[in-house]
Amino acid sequence: MKTPISIMIADDHSMVREGIKQLLELDGDIVVTTEASNGKQCIELLDETRTDVLLLDINMPNMNGLQVLQYIRESKRKVKVLILTIHNEVEYLMKAVDIGVDGYVLKDSDSSVLKKAIYAICRGETFIQPELTPHMKEKMQEKVNQASEEDSLTKREIEVLKLIAEGLFNKEIAYMLAISEKTVKNHVSNIFKKINVSDRTQAAVYAIRNNFVDIF
Repeated sequence: MKTPISIMIADDHSMVREGIKQLLELDGDIVVTTEASNGKQCIELLDETRTDVLLLDINMPNMNGLQVLQYIRESKRKVKVLILTIHNEVEYLMKAVDIGVDGYVLKDSDSSVLKKAIYAICRGETFIQPELTPHMKEKMQEKVNQASEEDSLTKREIEVLKLIAEGLFNKEIAYMLAISEKTVKNHVSNIFKKINVSDRTQAAVYAIRNNFVDIF
C-alpha cells in the first residue's frame, strides 16, 4: 500500500489548521501528522517528526513564514515547503521564490488546487498559483531589464550617478572627477537614457533603490 504524504501545517489560527486538515485527509493519500502555531514551534517540530511537505503560513508570531523558509533552506533540510497564504502581492511571492520555496498557493483556492500543488512538489516540481504566474513573470522581466540597464552603465557613468545622488551639480562633478563640465553633461544625458529617467531626482532615487549609494 502506498505510504500517505506526511504534512505539517504551520498556521497561527487553529480553525484554519483544522479546516485544512479535514480537507486534505478526505481521500486517505495525505495525512496531517503535525501542527504548529508559530515559526519557532514549526522548526522544533520538524526535528521531531517525519514531514514530507510543510504547509507554511506567512503571517505567524515568533518567526514569520519567510523567516522559517529561510532557516529551512540555510540548514539544508529536505522537507518540501508550500506557502499557503492570504497574500496575493507579487512581492511576497518573489521573496519566497528567491529563498527557494517549492510551492505558493492562496488560502482562497479550492482544495483541489492545494492537493494538486502538494502532489506536484512531491514529484520534485515547483507549483505556483496559476493566477499569480503572469505577475511573477512580469516582475522577473523587470528585474532582467533592470540588470541589463545597470550592466550597460560604464564605470565612469556609475561614478557620475553616485555623485548626482549625493546632490552634486555638473560643475562640482567635473571638479571631483577632473573632467570637463561638457563631458559630465554627456555622461548625465547617457545615464538618463539608460536608466529611463528624466531628471536628477529620479536618477538619485534610482541610485538609492539599486544600492549604488547608501542612505544613513
